[in-house]
Amino acid sequence: MNRQRADEIAQSPEMKDVTYNGNQVYIQHVNDSHTARVFALNNPEIEFDAQLAKLNEKF
Repeated sequence: MNRQRADEIAQSPEMKDVTYNGNQVYIQHVNDSHTARVFALNNPEIEFDAQLAKLNEKF
């Protein structure tokens, strides 16, 4: 996923279908590097930095 689209998703009030390594995630914000701060929807208490290149949006 490119940085601009990740920023759009993070700022959107609508929930988007985004996955990281096959798991649905919520993008909290995009970092200065090529990562975004996310948490898995099935485990929201654990946050981590995900590589933007490995984030996928399903349409």
